[in-house]
Amino acid sequence: MSVISERSPKHCAEKQPPHLHNFKKKYFYYLSSLIASLLFIILLIWLILHPKNPKFSLQQAQLNLLNITSSSQLNTSIQITLQSDNPNQKVGIYYDEFMVYASYNNQKITLETYVPPFYQGHEETNLVSAVLVGIQQPVSSTFPFEVERDQNSGELSLSFKVVGRLRWKVGNWASGKYRFVVNCVTVMEYGDMPSLPLSSRQGSQCSTMI
Repeated sequence: MSVISERSPKHCAEKQPPHLHNFKKKYFYYLSSLIASLLFIILLIWLILHPKNPKFSLQQAQLNLLNITSSSQLNTSIQITLQSDNPNQKVGIYYDEFMVYASYNNQKITLETYVPPFYQGHEETNLVSAVLVGIQQPVSSTFPFEVERDQNSGELSLSFKVVGRLRWKVGNWASGKYRFVVNCVTVMEYGDMPSLPLSSRQGSQCSTMI
């Protein structure tokens, strides 16, 4: 009489040849070592190069329209030119997202204007121009009095903010995306006739945070 017995898959797995089990262990060890080495090389390159933040300055700003309606809504048109400098000798910058808007006394007075993505090479300088527009932008009820006060003082102070995402480029390698914020402030002087347009052509440095 013959005896037929069934063995579970677990029991069969225990009977795998020893050389197959050793191959899997070596393959896993080799793959783990390769990934760790690549990560270490990337980290080493990053620490050696340690890219510096880009520098921005406001080269020109012109206020062409500032119209306040009776319902505390604002229509504005401002043209600005920003200068962007990459101070790094071996690191390029991809600007994947670049959005700018204007504010007055901590009140947003334009919509966001999006600048097309661009690449900035080593130690390269770029000029970025944009037209900022506000259409029926809601403002506080005190806004007209604040503008009138500045008009009487002969100066109008505006702030410009850039928000976006960038990537660092070293050789063929590019980093992940980093959020950056740029803040610029300019003062426009009223002439003898306090009317638009108002211009500020004196360059002013901006702060950059990443």
